[in-house]
Amino acid sequence: MANEFAADVLVCGAGAAGLTLALDLARRGISFRVIDKAVEPFPGSRGKGIQPRTQEVFEDLGILDKVVAAGGLYPMMRVYSRDGSFIEKDFGERPEPTPAEPYHIPLMIPQSGTERIMRARLAELGRHVEFGRELVGFEQDDSGVTARVATGGREETLRVRYLVATDGGRSFVRRALGLDFPGKTLGVRAMVADVALTGLDRNWWHQFNEGDMQWMLSICPLGGTDLFQIQAPVPPEGEVDLSAAGLQQMVTERTGRMDILVHSVSWASAYEMNARLAARYRVGRIFLAGDAAHIHPPTGGQGLNTSVQDAYNLGWKLAAVLRGGPDDLLDSYESERRPVAEDMLGLSTRLLDAGRRGDIRRGREVRQLDIGYLDSPLNLEGSARVGALRAGDRAPDAPVSGAAGQPTRLFQLLKGTHWTLLINGEHAFRPRAGLHQYRLGDRGDIIDTGNHVRDAYALADGECVLVRPDGYIAAITSLDADGISQLEAFLERVGLTIPGEAGQ
Repeated sequence: MANEFAADVLVCGAGAAGLTLALDLARRGISFRVIDKAVEPFPGSRGKGIQPRTQEVFEDLGILDKVVAAGGLYPMMRVYSRDGSFIEKDFGERPEPTPAEPYHIPLMIPQSGTERIMRARLAELGRHVEFGRELVGFEQDDSGVTARVATGGREETLRVRYLVATDGGRSFVRRALGLDFPGKTLGVRAMVADVALTGLDRNWWHQFNEGDMQWMLSICPLGGTDLFQIQAPVPPEGEVDLSAAGLQQMVTERTGRMDILVHSVSWASAYEMNARLAARYRVGRIFLAGDAAHIHPPTGGQGLNTSVQDAYNLGWKLAAVLRGGPDDLLDSYESERRPVAEDMLGLSTRLLDAGRRGDIRRGREVRQLDIGYLDSPLNLEGSARVGALRAGDRAPDAPVSGAAGQPTRLFQLLKGTHWTLLINGEHAFRPRAGLHQYRLGDRGDIIDTGNHVRDAYALADGECVLVRPDGYIAAITSLDADGISQLEAFLERVGLTIPGEAGQ
């Protein structure tokens, strides 16, 4: 058959995870289709927090400035007692940015706003989401996946090389694969709604009856909009009235105030809190990412961020394998990302328990800057260093200057689809497709003017650091004969071959 494949990748689900994967594949020139059974985009605020590590991802994808412009910072909290008095506090730490960590606090933007910006960026890259198209069946074999997609009463059969399920917590793909989704229901039912509301200052996040699971109520101004988000636990059984009148009654009862008025509801949902993790992330040529792979309580603002980073981890690996790289790159997706989700579920559940007690605090652990892959099979063996930056860690940023004097940052050098080799010495490796090389030093092309690279990486003379396309360190090694030989072999192993040589 001349061209049996309609696309290399079918992405099922156009939420934050699916759109991240689509953006990454689009900028890499990989053919794909992204479908969603909904006839129009998700309209609500659900995942409204963008953590610092996700901000770094968004910078790489070319959308961070638009996300910042469309959103805002989290406001301080006013925590009210039943008598109407209140105390003011912050919902978490607000550290200052550093050269190594330029993004330091979460942004607030409704999920619908984030996804709208992602779709606009996808359109700039010449691609789009196919809404109103539902995956209704699939089969896989050694060379690809045959998918059946329904739309408007008609059914289309697509042949693709890989299928990625980003179709949410009730994932059709996960259930069709028969994958276990172990975990537990957490005994909390809650509602969330985006409303037009008057009577509260938009400069504060208003919390009523904190720690009382029967009367607790949160009303937060949504950055970049004129709306507020209402969140509250609700009874475990029965209908929840999410109309403006129903929410007005809840607000009045739980605040004891008559001046807070709900005028309209733009989106609302009631849901049961669960913490569940798919038994596997890969079955042959089919992958799970985002909520299809893990669901959890919203405490700590981890979900959308973890979903984005799932897709960011998977995208470059799919592209590399589709271009002839080794299949074990794809095996590393589950081994790297599933432990991250397991830890995230534990963190979200602990924060939920703290919220029930009224003493929730969000520290560094929610920012996701310390997530790493120290046990990854993709790390160059022997490159770990005790007490310093190691293979598997996130690559820090640092301000530098080019040899011509222009200021820049390491993140700008890392930005894009390539691997990056930063060399502290005179050695230059043979050019390889997909590898950018920079030499540090007075005679190099990058000058560490403020010693921030030295502080972050602690590279000795004659050492180099190899950074993956997703901003994690694959190797830190010396440039002696053994180190060079190991690094050259590693570059071959991950598919970075020398143009014109065998295997190209």
